[in-house]
Amino acid sequence: MTKDPVCAMEIDPKEAFATREHMGQTYYFCSQRCVDTFEADPHRYSTETQEQLAPHEFPVGVSSNGHTHTTLSTTRMELPVTGLQRSGSPALEQAIGLLPGVSRVSANVKDSRIFVDYDPTRSTISDMLEVMRRAGFTPGSQTLRLKVSGLYCAECVGHIEESLKQVSGVFDATMNAATNEVKVEYAPSMGSLSRLTQAIENAGPYTAERAAEATEPELDKEAQTSEKEYRALMRKWWFAAAVGIPTMILSYPWLFPILRDWFPRGSANLRYTWYAMGIASLAVLIYSGNQFFTGMWEGLRHRSANMHTLIAIGTGVAWIYSTIALLFPQIFPSEAFTDVYYDVTVVVTALVVLGLAMELKAKGRTSEAIKKLIGLQAKTARVLRNSVELDIPVEEVVVGDTVIVRPGEKIPVDGAIIEGQSAVDESMITGESLPVSKKVGDEAIGATINKTGTFKFQATKVGKDTALANIVRLVQDAQSSKVPIQRIVDRVSGYFTPAVMILAIIGFVAWYNFGPSPSLAYALIIAVTTLIIACPCALGMATPMSLTTGIGLGAQNGILIRSGDALQTAGQLNTIILDKTGTITLGKPSVTDVILAPGQQEDELLRLTASVEKSSEHPLALAIVEGAQVRGLSLSDVQRFDAIPGHGVSATVEGHHILIGNSKLMHREGVGLAYLEERPKALANQGKTPMYVAVDGQLAGIIAVADTVKEDSKLAIDALKRMGLEVVMITGDNERTANAIAHQVGIDRVLAEVLPQDKAFNVQKLQLEGKKVAMVGDGINDAPALAQADIGLAIGTGTDVAIEASDITLIKGSLMGVVTAIQISRATMRNVYQNLVGAFIYNSAGLPIALGVLYPFLGVLLSPLLAALAMSFSSVTVISNANRLKRWKPVS
Repeated sequence: MTKDPVCAMEIDPKEAFATREHMGQTYYFCSQRCVDTFEADPHRYSTETQEQLAPHEFPVGVSSNGHTHTTLSTTRMELPVTGLQRSGSPALEQAIGLLPGVSRVSANVKDSRIFVDYDPTRSTISDMLEVMRRAGFTPGSQTLRLKVSGLYCAECVGHIEESLKQVSGVFDATMNAATNEVKVEYAPSMGSLSRLTQAIENAGPYTAERAAEATEPELDKEAQTSEKEYRALMRKWWFAAAVGIPTMILSYPWLFPILRDWFPRGSANLRYTWYAMGIASLAVLIYSGNQFFTGMWEGLRHRSANMHTLIAIGTGVAWIYSTIALLFPQIFPSEAFTDVYYDVTVVVTALVVLGLAMELKAKGRTSEAIKKLIGLQAKTARVLRNSVELDIPVEEVVVGDTVIVRPGEKIPVDGAIIEGQSAVDESMITGESLPVSKKVGDEAIGATINKTGTFKFQATKVGKDTALANIVRLVQDAQSSKVPIQRIVDRVSGYFTPAVMILAIIGFVAWYNFGPSPSLAYALIIAVTTLIIACPCALGMATPMSLTTGIGLGAQNGILIRSGDALQTAGQLNTIILDKTGTITLGKPSVTDVILAPGQQEDELLRLTASVEKSSEHPLALAIVEGAQVRGLSLSDVQRFDAIPGHGVSATVEGHHILIGNSKLMHREGVGLAYLEERPKALANQGKTPMYVAVDGQLAGIIAVADTVKEDSKLAIDALKRMGLEVVMITGDNERTANAIAHQVGIDRVLAEVLPQDKAFNVQKLQLEGKKVAMVGDGINDAPALAQADIGLAIGTGTDVAIEASDITLIKGSLMGVVTAIQISRATMRNVYQNLVGAFIYNSAGLPIALGVLYPFLGVLLSPLLAALAMSFSSVTVISNANRLKRWKPVS
């Protein structure tokens, strides 16, 4: 037998009306009513069920040190893991077992599941997922973005996140107050997604739907919804303003020359006017201010307080006091207490609603980066089908289609060029201003612009698989994340509203007991002003607004920042480790020097050498062949080819006997080196590989090949140094070659002859020196080091494995992207701190002034109307400062 968690009725599991899964446990119910009650607040009943267990029924766990213990608060969680292997499960179990509060971890390799018994007050599912990823495993979860409407309080974000986390099968939920979108990570077995929208609606007066896909029609639809919401707020503002102007004037008619004769204090005319004002202000509260009262009610239902609570109490108390003073003036000790404050009710509501409308409008500008990226997509494509050219919508292009692109046209999808050549402007994707030459076999990136020639390419990625779609998806995911400092702000915001309410009560009591006459009126003004001036929303939006803008800014500069954690950490770096091959250098060798013996011609020497080397697969040989092809030299066939191990090659081309190799080969064949014998040493000291070339027994010259440094690597490294960063180069090359490259680009610290498996260890050694370390790489062998570093930056021209292991991806292959990424991070975090400091200073200064600390010295009290104005515009100021980031430009 088991118990229904709602009504505690004992039921046979086999005869249960229904079952539900929550936090990895199964619950049995006797009726639909109990099911509905449980689903409304599952965490409450699951906790109560555990607390009602008899002592011998307590869950028993085994701690990581082997001791058996019992705990009241242990919960079992089932976590799916993609590709879980028997060999790797012990490492994963051990990693999760080290988390605080975890009592037992077991793996089911067959079903790719990990079962964790843990104390949810000490560790969270998010912690487990993070440990899982750091251990090299991928959680078997899916993500979904939901758009939340009706959210006017940034402080309420926490309630929505908590409500979603209580849904069985949800691992994590992160909401961005800047975009009003929540990113939910959940188990594929969760079932109906309506449970997520229901959880959001249960958290307050909100509605939720799946967020728009990264397409123009979807975003236009979302923009129309936002515009509709803005217009609704503006209608509320106009109504409140229309009522507010006469209300404010008629609340104090004795201040105006003509009105003081028509409405003298205590007259029937004034009283009837105030009756009308009371009814009109009630209409304002019901129509223009209804969201504050529904928000307060939902907060009370969840035993919490928010901005809605402060505004609703402030305006509500002013209206109730005024109405009582108007209807029952005899209960007050003197006439001075019977003034009405309907103007406070109406004008405060009007100003706060106006602030919400301006805030909503400004929020819309934070997603401009996404809209700009999506706007790059071509609308149509010209494809070749059955030898006929057709213009079709880009959505109808399929993988394998042959696409034709003419000069000035956008490339519609991703693919590989199969005919023709051109120069392509890729600045909108990579940030690189110069057009890139394209020939047969090169990649064509969708949304880039063809500048000169006509070419055909075969579509390889379309729709959601294109580079542009992936960039948009990464940016959206990053904007849904949080920077670490935001978690501290969230905790502070959780205590902020209750603290303000306590201060308002203290202020009321103090002014009622010790304030000047009429003390009740003064006490009421103080309490209402204190409630209204406090602005938790400015705190709540300070970080997400800047984060959203900064990540969008990165995307526009060819930098994909994956999370808020990466953004904040990148601004704190003091050491950058650069992998040599493919990061500082181009990653492939090329001909750097051709030194001729007397009487020789450079092109002829290179042509003969390349003719021999085209028979070889060695990277250095391929570099010589490519060097000849670049110069347009025609290569000849080889009549005889012999490879001489440890020396070089011997071949016959066009009747000439050609030798290519080192000095040992020349000595063996009796070729005199003459004055060129010392030149190879100088070349080798520069990190180059020199090769002697002899033709018909006579030394013809030396050809040197090297992995050359990228054009802007030295410029980028100099910029990093000016930013106060230590630059370290790591490579598997020998020390002489490594030092030569380091000398060229101005790097002082070199880690040479490092095996691929030891790169992560070297990163760790630098971290143990107390440094915040970034690793920049592009190869598969860089992936462990990228994961070990505080921040991993992957060159976008590198391998998918490296990009997946990184925190920041540089779409183009330039090291200047590292400089720009760190500059954006620092600028964004500087903006965050400006917003936070401004919000804290506003609240720290505003609350004491609202409580009347200036009155004993200056005889000044803050009006509730000014408090409402300040509160409304403090949020707008935060948003405006965040949008100021859009004007940021990289500093070279």
